[in-house]
Amino acid sequence: MTDEVWKRDEIESPCVKLCVVHPETRLCTGCLRSIDEIGEWSRMTPETRRQIMDELPSRAGAHSKRRGGRAAKLARQQD
Repeated sequence: MTDEVWKRDEIESPCVKLCVVHPETRLCTGCLRSIDEIGEWSRMTPETRRQIMDELPSRAGAHSKRRGGRAAKLARQQD
């Protein structure tokens, strides 16, 4: 038996199994995809997947800044 049957010529998922959706950006903190992108991934064309993969590095900046913990949460509640 060979693994040739399981080899596919397609773009792999960027999933790193750290699935937490950021409440403000609505992106997964692990792979940086949106919920819609995650849900549609298996049905996307290779071109669409490649486009998303190319965009992911630019999305990383949205999560590099700490949200501020409890103090920031309390400040947001007062607004």
